[in-house]
Order: sequence, then C-alpha cells, then structure tokens
Amino acid sequence: MPILPPPARGRGAVSAATPQRFGLAAREADGDWLDARAGLDGAPPSLRTTVTIERPRRIISRNHSPDIGFDRSINAYRGCEHGCIYCYARPSHAWHDLSPGLDFESRLFAKPDAPALLRAELARRNYTCAPIAMGTNTDPYQPIEADWRITRALLELCLETRHPVTITTKSDRVLRDLDLLSEMARMNLVVVAISVTSLDPHLSRTVEPRAAAPHRRIAALAALAAAGVPAHVSVAPIIPAITDDQLERILLAASEAGATSASWIMLRLPYEVAPLFREWLAHYFPDRAAKVMHLVQEMRGGRDNDPAFFTRMKPQGIWADLVRSRFAKACARHGLSREWPELDCSQFKPPERDGQMALF
Repeated sequence: MPILPPPARGRGAVSAATPQRFGLAAREADGDWLDARAGLDGAPPSLRTTVTIERPRRIISRNHSPDIGFDRSINAYRGCEHGCIYCYARPSHAWHDLSPGLDFESRLFAKPDAPALLRAELARRNYTCAPIAMGTNTDPYQPIEADWRITRALLELCLETRHPVTITTKSDRVLRDLDLLSEMARMNLVVVAISVTSLDPHLSRTVEPRAAAPHRRIAALAALAAAGVPAHVSVAPIIPAITDDQLERILLAASEAGATSASWIMLRLPYEVAPLFREWLAHYFPDRAAKVMHLVQEMRGGRDNDPAFFTRMKPQGIWADLVRSRFAKACARHGLSREWPELDCSQFKPPERDGQMALF
C-alpha cells in the first residue's frame, strides 16, 4: 500500500484517490516529497484553488430516479471547494480525468453561460414547468460564487419567469441573495434548505473544512425565516458513531431559528467516495474507524454502498430504524414538518423568444 502524505491544510480528502475504473495513472508521493513534508526542505506550498470555464450545451440535468424528489436540476459549478469528505458528487470529477479526491475540491469548473442556456431552455415550446433543484451535485453558494455570481443570475431569471426553485447549501452566502429569495417566497416560488451535519465547530471543520461554521448556518436559517423564505434543515449526512449524536440538537436549533421542515440522509459512499472516506477515517478517527464502517455496511447490505434504485436512499437494519424513530420524534417535538413545502408552478411565464429561438 502506498504511503499517504499528510492531509493538505484546509482540505477534506487525504489524497487524490485516482479512479481506477477509468484507468487513470495512479499518483504516489516519492521519498523526496515525504522528506520535504517532514521539514527537511521546508513546508510544501498550499494547494491552491483553480477555476476553469466550462461551456456546456445545456444547463438543466434530468433524472428519472424513483429515489429523488425532483426530476431536474442545475449545477452552476463542477466540483466544490467546501471539501466535504463524504460528498457523493466527488466521482463526477473522474469524467474530466481528475481525481475525486483533492482535485474535486481544488480544481473547479464554472459555467458562466448557465443563465443564457437556461433562458433558451425555458423558452422552448415543449418546456413543462416543475421546480428546479440547485445544490444537487455542487454547492451553488460555495466560495467562488462570490466572484462569479452565476447562481444569482440564475435566480434573477427564475424570478423574471416565475419559475419555482429549491436550493440546498451549506453556506450562509445564500443571504447575499435574500432580496431575490424573499420576493420569490412571496409568490411561493422558493424553499431554501441549509444542510447541517454537526453543531460542533471542530468536528464540522474536519468533515467539511471550507463550509460555513455551524452557528453561521443556523443564523442563516433564522435570517431566511425572518425574511419570509421557507427554511428547511437537512441533517445530512448522518455519519454513524461520529455525528449521529447531534441529530436532536440540530433539529432543536433549527426549529428555534425558524425552520419549518426537516429531512435527513444517511451517509452514502458511492464509487471513489468509499476509499476516500476510509482514508479520512484512518487519519482522523483511527479509534473507531472499524466501528463506523461496520455500521455503514450493516445498513447497506454488507457493502460500503448500496447503488440499487428503491433502496440506495433507504438504509436498512436496526441502527437505521433507530435513527428514523429519533428523527420522527424530534420533528414532532419541535413542530417540524417532514415534507418539503409545495411550490407553485402555475405562475410560470416563458421568456420571450427572439431571433432563431422563435423557430423552435
């Protein structure tokens, strides 16, 4: 087994974790590099974030999964600087011959044409309105949104066309668009979910190194609720034997902040996420790594991950049932609905079709 270098400061993944299913060349640290990390030649340079422009042909992604409550989504970016070790979207970086590990959180892609592409798709004669999910494969409010502002431009178009949107984020940067969100909320066009994994700032910094601190996420829920924006808390993911003890406290804090609904997701480890997570466990939680993976496999049919439709989002077994029961009781105690608010699709008005678009 290759010797892993120490984790890069401020990053989630311990290594690059090259995806073997695509036959990419593996990366290993050599002796000179390890000596440098040991202090013989000084500390290595910090791993910098880079952003590459991506020019997709379309911006709405469709899915027909029976396990997901939406059929379309938009991802303004590819990769995510938050660096959450458990992120199920990490394997998508392999399609660019990049690592689902450190590359996913440091070599990002931005799609500045997204608003224009969305306008063209909404103007199609056969387009049928249904809520668009933002924050499914990347966080729409990760740090680079401060400069690129692609998410804001998308929301401006959705407000213009009265198109409903759901947003999921781990950042209080969503409050920068509170003017748009509050206006959309008055027309029942938006719900914002803030994902909270732990209320412990040290643990949160280890699991999600560049996401907003827990207290800032709870404060964002309060600000959204005060502005009349439906605020949803997503306890996601629940990591057995590491964050599961936080469940009731998160729901209480969210309820006190003004959240009206809640959901939870158990840890999932598809493709390269599993070895990345195992490396992370071995480094940060060696005392309980075996226990964590035993519980994961107990809920996933004896494997690190269950990829099958109808069961992949429904962990099985006694431990999962206990979490289900705890969640239901806590929601009832704090008056939290376990259903997402239903948004209004009847107000949608397609953008004007001009030029060659009028031919389609």
